Amino acid sequence: MASRSEEITELLDVFSKSQYRAREVTPSVERIEERCLELFDRDYKYSIIHNTNGEVCGHYPRKIVFLEYESSDNNKESFESTVQISKLQDLVNRSKMARCRGRFVCPVILYNGKHVCRSSTLAGWGELYGRTGYNYIFSGGSDDTFGDAEEVPEDDCAVRNNDSQLFDKVRGSDIKLLKYLSVCYICDLMVENKKVKFGLNVTSSEKVDKAHRYADFTLLSVPYPGCEFFREYKDRDYTAEGLVFNWNQDYVDAPLTIPDFFTRNLNIKWSEYQSWDLVQQTQNYLKLLLHIINSDDENGLLVHCISGWDRTPLFVSLLRLSLWADRAIHASLEPSEILYLTIAYDWFLFGHMLPDRLSKGEEIFFFCFNFLKHIVCDTFSVIKKQRRKNSQFKDADFTVDDLCQLKDTSVPSSLHAEATDLTTSGPQASNGRKGMPLSSHSVHGNRPLASEERMPNIITEASPLGSFKSSSSSSSNHSDQNVTRTGSTPLAVPGRRPRVEYARSGSSLSTDYGSWQIVSGCGSIHDLPPVPSESPLPFSFQDEGPSGRMCTFVPDRQVRLEAVRELFLAAYSSTVGLKSSSPSSSGAISGLLEQFARGVGLRGTNAII
Repeated sequence: MASRSEEITELLDVFSKSQYRAREVTPSVERIEERCLELFDRDYKYSIIHNTNGEVCGHYPRKIVFLEYESSDNNKESFESTVQISKLQDLVNRSKMARCRGRFVCPVILYNGKHVCRSSTLAGWGELYGRTGYNYIFSGGSDDTFGDAEEVPEDDCAVRNNDSQLFDKVRGSDIKLLKYLSVCYICDLMVENKKVKFGLNVTSSEKVDKAHRYADFTLLSVPYPGCEFFREYKDRDYTAEGLVFNWNQDYVDAPLTIPDFFTRNLNIKWSEYQSWDLVQQTQNYLKLLLHIINSDDENGLLVHCISGWDRTPLFVSLLRLSLWADRAIHASLEPSEILYLTIAYDWFLFGHMLPDRLSKGEEIFFFCFNFLKHIVCDTFSVIKKQRRKNSQFKDADFTVDDLCQLKDTSVPSSLHAEATDLTTSGPQASNGRKGMPLSSHSVHGNRPLASEERMPNIITEASPLGSFKSSSSSSSNHSDQNVTRTGSTPLAVPGRRPRVEYARSGSSLSTDYGSWQIVSGCGSIHDLPPVPSESPLPFSFQDEGPSGRMCTFVPDRQVRLEAVRELFLAAYSSTVGLKSSSPSSSGAISGLLEQFARGVGLRGTNAII
């Protein structure tokens, strides 16, 4: 049986050579399909929407997973469906013509009982008439025949009086499917109101439906550059910082439109969206999507672009990985498994044309996983932040010596107890929602930790090291500060014992600060983890130089996302690789290749779960 890293490498090898087609399945693709079902089965009870030979959609999975509810030890062996799957299948069959290339509204993520769905945009009249005629002549015809051809132009003037009945029928079926899935919010990523080719409209969208059929839904226009823009990302040696889309192009006519009740809570200056670079824009849109699914306890979300196989999987994949990093979905999957699932299901089985995109240098697929370094902080977490009792100490800076002095001074008893915990508490269960408490893994007690108790950010006694060099990282901006140490009562240090290694094999390289050794768990051997904006304790520790330092812990979310990114970089480098746009590679390419080398060294057993 292939190892986890080999499994991902094999998947990327298949993916980079061919686009998935439901009616042209090889044994290697069958294994990918079955593996996805196994991974979904770990945490969910689900039904199957059948698309056996691509009769519903030629570039959707043959077995489309409809997640119903999370499984538990009590219901592992039993399953009671919460829907009439035959009715859902019928709605799918009726609604598929409403959307471009037959890519109907499909649920792909289940979060707190709500569905996150994906699709293409609404089809124009030309595609509707063309497909209905084709299906009338060849009953049960495949989507591929029409879907792979150029879209038939929509000429509103010529058919204004004749298409209303057909639009009412197919878009009515689309609306019934949306309501059956309890979808209330529709996020449209198109930069156009309608897709235009040769001066004619070829697709439509909910926001410009003339009959206002989608008035019952909350429509959000969140224009995001198409896959062509990612050629510029590749030409800038895969550097997204400073890369700004040109919003003054003639075809760009969809403004950013978001209801006030969403914008007022996010502290984002939405009016400045045209000045955002690719990093800021992706971050802010992801924050918006996470806010939507976390602010409504009952209603789901639809995300779509034009065809639904470039920008749509980008945000679906980021949503899945972000929620997984919070342990909110796919709770039992390890980093290698969630990476496999999102590549295979969200990208490959839903028809992303990776070979074509690679041939054109449109590296949107690579951008997705390299971008994980920009969403590691808690501002992207859906977990409710709990304020600690001693909030008056939130912004205070404490050294190790200061903490010792607190023991003999008049301080609140709760803080005294927390300080004592740093040296006496054993590992605590994390509850699956946030980073581990500092007291449970940052300072060891008097007994060595068992392998299953080792946490990503460990402080142990060690000999001094002269200096520390941190490689550049666009996700963190950390600098060391040297502070004169004041006299105090020394802190009792655990007796010498063998160094405790980071749980992941190949990541034992460490950095020493005076009598403390820090084993970084930020996803890189050399990179120091960025200090989180909010410490789990009511105080934080800043660098004291070689005289001693206590480090802020690395959040569980960051550790998990960095692990996924490492695995991806290692697999991508050994299958697809990166190509510099100039003969002399820039620092960005060199930095990525360095990370690939580190990733290869970390492709062994991964103990982060």
